Order: sequence, then C-alpha cells, then structure tokens
Amino acid sequence: MKLPFNALVMLALVACRGGDHKQSAGSASAPEPAIVVGSGSGSGSGSGSDDTYVPAEFKAGMSRFKDIGVYLDGAPVGFLSFGELPITLKPTWVKHKVNIEKPIDCKECKIWKWGEQRYYRFTDYLRAIGIDPKTIREIHVQGPKETNTIVATGRDLMQPNADEFMFHFGLSIHGKAIPHVPLNFGNGHDPDKITAVMIYIKKTPPTFDDGGYVLDKRPIDGIPYFGEPLRGGVRIYLDDKLAAIIKRQELDAKQAITDADGELSWSLWGFLKSRGVDTSKVVEGWVIRNDARQERLPAAALASMTFEAPMKSGKSQSGAVLLGEQKIVVNAIALHTRALKPDELPVIRPDEQD
Repeated sequence: MKLPFNALVMLALVACRGGDHKQSAGSASAPEPAIVVGSGSGSGSGSGSDDTYVPAEFKAGMSRFKDIGVYLDGAPVGFLSFGELPITLKPTWVKHKVNIEKPIDCKECKIWKWGEQRYYRFTDYLRAIGIDPKTIREIHVQGPKETNTIVATGRDLMQPNADEFMFHFGLSIHGKAIPHVPLNFGNGHDPDKITAVMIYIKKTPPTFDDGGYVLDKRPIDGIPYFGEPLRGGVRIYLDDKLAAIIKRQELDAKQAITDADGELSWSLWGFLKSRGVDTSKVVEGWVIRNDARQERLPAAALASMTFEAPMKSGKSQSGAVLLGEQKIVVNAIALHTRALKPDELPVIRPDEQD
C-alpha cells in the first residue's frame, strides 16, 4: 500500500535500529567483494532464478532486472531481498489501516483497524552494509524504467525527511521491494517498484535523457560501470557483504567429486577460496531458504561440506543448491565471523506469516 506523505506525518514510526554503524567521516566505502559470476542451481522449493536457463520474457529490456541488485560504484554489494537483508538492519514499523471482517448484521461496526507495516529506511540499509550516507555523491533507486529513477545526493540523505525515504516488500516478508519517497525529496521521482539500486561514492554518477543513462555523452545500457544486471544464482554473504555467487556454468567439473549418488559435488570452502573469500575467521553460517534464515551451521561443519548444483531436464533448477549429506536446499548463505545472538535474528510477526 502506497502511503501518502501527509499520512506518514501523522503515523507513529517506531524505529528499531540495530548494529554498530561506526565509520569515519572520511571513509568512502565498504571493501569491494570478490564476485565471480557463474550459474547456481538446485532442487526443492526455493526462491530466485538462475540464468543458465532464462525465459524469453527476461532476456531483454527492463525484464533483465528480475533480481534487485545493489551496486556500489559499479560493483555488486548485495540484493534487496528480504531473506538477504543485513542482519543489523532493523525495521521501522509504520502505522496503517488494516481491513477487518464486519458482521453482516452490524451496521455500526468498523471495517478497519490500525496495524503496523514493516518498512526499512534507506539510510539504515546503507549503514548496515558499511556505507556512511554523507559520503555518497548520489544514490539511484531505479524504477520500472531507467528514466523513472529516484536520484538523491548525500546532502538529501542528511535531511530530516530522509527518514521517510524507505522501502518495503510487496508481501511484507516476501516479494518485490517497493519504495516510499517523501514529497520534495531528491529529484521528485516516485516509482511504484524498485528494479536496481546504484550508489556512487568515488565514480561519477550518470545523467539521464529520454532514453536512459548517459556517461561521457554516451548512452549506457544496463548497470553503469558494470554492464548486464546480475540475476539468479546462490548468493553467499560474509558479514552482510556479498562475497560470491554460485552459478553452475562457472563451476569447474575438474574440481568436483562424485558422491554416492553419482552426482557431482564441490567443496563449499574450496569454492569460496577459489573466489578469493577468506573463511579463516568464519564462526557460523545460516542457510537462507524461502526468504528466511532456516538452519544454523557451525564453521567446523561448513568447512567439510560439499554442495551439488544438479540439472533437471537439461535446465538448472531455479535458485538453489543442495548442501551436505542431508542435501539441504539453499537459496543463499550468510556467513558471520561472530556468533549471532537470538535477539539479533529477524522476528516475524504472526500477521506476517504465510
């Protein structure tokens, strides 16, 4: 539900900020992750999609932006998916009206009640991935069309109304990210959904014309400084920063072993090492499936685990790999160099359950 600005002014915002977001004023950005793009897949239920097989409707135009990638100076740093949000990012609860059933024989009964909806502030998200908002030259939150992009500067993000520059998910804890833009914020654009987020600190932000992005007077197709938007695969995060993506077409069969079922499998730690990811300080990992953290696995167990990326009918199955002897269905993995406390994990309210 799109919330008008004048309604938000009257709403009770309860901000639950988490984590220690300390960063020096001169700090430009978080370290760039070592990303090697390939093709990940698996079996079982899961969210996301792998680009080994891409349906025709997602091969061209804005349909390429099926996954909402977040890019820092052209480098991918994360995705706006509920299950992949940084663990330190806490919601802002916004008061809104909820429809209720009215007894047929009661003419005076109310047909609505007050409830709360889960939102996230963009400034909180930036801090959660290690970026000080005031160091940003521009942030571009792309809508259904490139020209319908929210453009805000670091100065905009320091204004009081930036607290109302937020996003939520269409199905509360599932679905596409939807922006909320306060009046008179940034360039004034207010798209009805998000297709990508581009942050510029060191590099020159592109400008726009009627056709889209322009850099050095040349039109840019896709993500400026990067190219085709990332899509699909099994994303692996290290302390809330994107570290690698498992994609089947990039897996080296020579590095695989054949398990008891005759399936090829790869060492998880070996794969991460090949992508330049340092796992020496990892304490635990969380399996993310269906937009939720499901299984907690200690580093000692993860270090010896293998994963499968099976094919089915000649096509990679969507957005999952199978981890370990139990063949745990994995859509994403969050690795941490410290043990998370129970109160740090996302709390899903009863009215948000499927």
